[in-house]
Amino acid sequence: MHKTAIVDAGASIGLGTNIWHWSHVSGGAVIGDKCSLGQNVFISNKVIIGNNVKVQNNVSVYDNVTLEDDVFCGPSIVFTNVYNPRSAISRKDEYRDTLVKKGATLGANCTIVCGVKIGRYAFIGAGSVVTKDIEDYALVVGVPAKQIGWMSEFGERLQFPVKSDGKDMVGKCLSTGDTYILKDNSVKKEGTI
Repeated sequence: MHKTAIVDAGASIGLGTNIWHWSHVSGGAVIGDKCSLGQNVFISNKVIIGNNVKVQNNVSVYDNVTLEDDVFCGPSIVFTNVYNPRSAISRKDEYRDTLVKKGATLGANCTIVCGVKIGRYAFIGAGSVVTKDIEDYALVVGVPAKQIGWMSEFGERLQFPVKSDGKDMVGKCLSTGDTYILKDNSVKKEGTI
């Protein structure tokens, strides 16, 4: 932990986790092993962060956000926890849960509107605004974010042939050789349940 960082009493910080300059971790936060919290990161009380999560510079992770293992949060991304905020109206009892599942990547400057689930190994393009749930392995971009393809666990865009005979489509990650099955508009890595 850098000497300028603040970790409030009660916070749970896993082994091998690094907390960089001017970051603040609130007392109720739970952070796993081997995480990296970049410069000027804020982690609120009701936040759960898994193992090996990277939270880059200038990110605030607010109450009711859960980041599973191996999630990457790019610089300056934005999480929300109230859907319809007003300064003069307290809505702390209306926080909506946000779940970012294992291995997902949230690109720089994207915004995650509260109450969504981002699937395993999904890839959110830089600057995108996520307003609804995202499928496992989905590649989404834009404002609002729209799906434009699929990504491998390695972080490579998957190519699937045009479906013509009613069979499942098979795509391959060229870097790892892993194969992925596209069926009924969802992707699964071959050999997984």
